[in-house]
Amino acid sequence: MWDTETVDVSWIPGNADGIVVALVALLAVAGGWWGVRSRRSGKDQPPPRGDLGAPPPSSATADILVETRPQGPTAEVPEDVSSRFERRRSRVGGAFGARLASFFGRSDFDGSAWDELEEALLTADVGSTMTERILAAVRARVQSGESSPRDAVREALVEAMDPDADRSLALGAPGDGNLAPVLVVGVNGVGKTTTVGKLARVLVAEGHTVVLGAADTFRAAAADQLETWGTRVGVVTVRADKEGADPASVAFEAAHRAQADGVDVVLVDTAGRLQNKAGLMDQLGKVARVVEKVAPVRETLLVLDATTGQNGLVQARVFAEAVPLTGVVLTKMDGTAKGGIVLAVQNSLGVPVKFVGLGEGVDDLAPFDVESFVDGLLDG
Repeated sequence: MWDTETVDVSWIPGNADGIVVALVALLAVAGGWWGVRSRRSGKDQPPPRGDLGAPPPSSATADILVETRPQGPTAEVPEDVSSRFERRRSRVGGAFGARLASFFGRSDFDGSAWDELEEALLTADVGSTMTERILAAVRARVQSGESSPRDAVREALVEAMDPDADRSLALGAPGDGNLAPVLVVGVNGVGKTTTVGKLARVLVAEGHTVVLGAADTFRAAAADQLETWGTRVGVVTVRADKEGADPASVAFEAAHRAQADGVDVVLVDTAGRLQNKAGLMDQLGKVARVVEKVAPVRETLLVLDATTGQNGLVQARVFAEAVPLTGVVLTKMDGTAKGGIVLAVQNSLGVPVKFVGLGEGVDDLAPFDVESFVDGLLDG
């Protein structure tokens, strides 16, 4: 509505009301004539151009981005991150070690012994290439008398998992003033949004400030789920207030808010894309590009379900084509018989496994520890 004010016309001589009405009518006619002339001549003023560096708002997302700040009681204090994996090592599951019990007890190693080891490795989804490499390493150690069968398998597995790889997140020190965007990608059903929430708890436990970006706008209730995680740990969640909004707009706004507030890390939960939907994969690339307008993306983490085994490799390769991956998070590692997927994924992608999910608890996401993992596999 336009602001209005009263005009004193008492000074006008004669029939003041009639004069005022005539003036108003005259102005209306003149205004209409000018508007028509303007449109015909094409001399309308162009609309403001805005910031060409920022992503244009879409009709689906304009004016619907909201920022949820935690309210109410004090946020939960996450469990200390150090030694998380070691404390949960027994959850890795000993199915692999149980299969090798007879192999470990052998005193003679004929062809059937090596067949037994090969079958155990393949069943654990280590993959054929890595299985051949591990078999050769174990055979050399055992036949030379250098190691016992169990020690030989342990040493070969640890070596194959590249224990010297940098598995830390490429983030700055807490409070250093440099925003570190982290994108989390993966298909539906792998526990991606839950992983984002648990990762926020890891970062808060390490002293980082965090903003969550709910860019999974296609799955029903994904934003609500992420907001709940944010509230529990006391961090801001940026989201759209309806499903189907533009994911890139949400991601951009989350990064922008995080930078404006001097936050350390923005965690962006992307849509759970099926690897055969090219349009959605293109959208993932767009999310990465708009976030880069605010700050360079430090990490792109692929979440895989450890129980899917070799199918996880198919997913991994497709996502690697859409965005450069920097690490893998394996969920549902507790009790799985497919623990060898760690080796297969690392060998296929050339990027390390950085975190593993070892239970349904809020603090059951742990930094991956190679030696603890191998010991858990072998403790059958």
